[in-house]
Amino acid sequence: MRQVFEKFNNLKVLILGDVMIDSYIWGKVNRISPEAPVPIVSINERDWRLGGAANVALNIKALGADPILCSIVGDDAESDTFHELLEKRGMTKEGIIQSKDRLTTVKHRILAGSQHMLRVDSETDKVISPIDEERLIKFVQGKLDEIDIIIFEDYDKGVLTANVIEQVIAMAKSKAIPTTVDPKKRNFLSYSGCSLFKPNLKELREGLKVEFENKDIQALTKAVNDLVKVMPVDAVMVTLSENGVYITDFGEKFHLPAHKREIADVSGAGDTVISIMSLCLAVGLPLEKIAGISNLGGGLVCEHLGVVPVEKERLLEEATKLFGNE
Repeated sequence: MRQVFEKFNNLKVLILGDVMIDSYIWGKVNRISPEAPVPIVSINERDWRLGGAANVALNIKALGADPILCSIVGDDAESDTFHELLEKRGMTKEGIIQSKDRLTTVKHRILAGSQHMLRVDSETDKVISPIDEERLIKFVQGKLDEIDIIIFEDYDKGVLTANVIEQVIAMAKSKAIPTTVDPKKRNFLSYSGCSLFKPNLKELREGLKVEFENKDIQALTKAVNDLVKVMPVDAVMVTLSENGVYITDFGEKFHLPAHKREIADVSGAGDTVISIMSLCLAVGLPLEKIAGISNLGGGLVCEHLGVVPVEKERLLEEATKLFGNE
């Protein structure tokens, strides 16, 4: 298994999608406001972290691969903060395009101790302009000869449009570059031709407008088979929260249970799963191992409060216990 993880170090990964800043404000609550029946938080600490597609890039870097992040941010003070965060993490900003038509997305979380009290979002979700679409596509086109895999990380903030998705998948296929997808509702059925499509259960049900019980694997299998009829893809992996993961390439299929853990925060788990899944696919692992290692990583980051990247050595240790030294 260590040899597999060492192969990650040779990969260059392009991450295309919605980036954001995750802002954390920690404090104490000692009294209720006299102005309204709400708690007063006395601030002790502030922290700014890379979020969204940028957290995927962090996970890719933590796993030893080389991330290239490609997105649109605003031409604002928050974009300066975003660039500083990239620089602190040793990541290039060459694929980050500034637009006067956009806001840089910031999610402010207010916490008292370990209790998440409030979130305040500053963002836009309107789709990017045709000019910005072309800027994104041109950047990706210029990187095709040096990348091993492309990740689409969609948070429904408007960076990924049907046109961008279609053109990038077509370019990737022309170069035999695999593509993986972490979808959201607006573009859910726009990823025809991708290599591995990874919705969670809620996204799958909403995207197909179907309802079934969380543990009904037979209904899940039918939903996935219905999905590929309207949007042909090579493989699908569905994350099922406490019920594990389901993966199929429409030949083989596997349902792997979740691992019992102390859950502190589920934020960012999907980012970790798509990152691990993509690297495993890029080095040619079989379906069961792709799902198994990704499932482990998603659980590991849930043990931490806030959005954090996966720890490579800890993941390797757990993967070796699960699969041995194969």
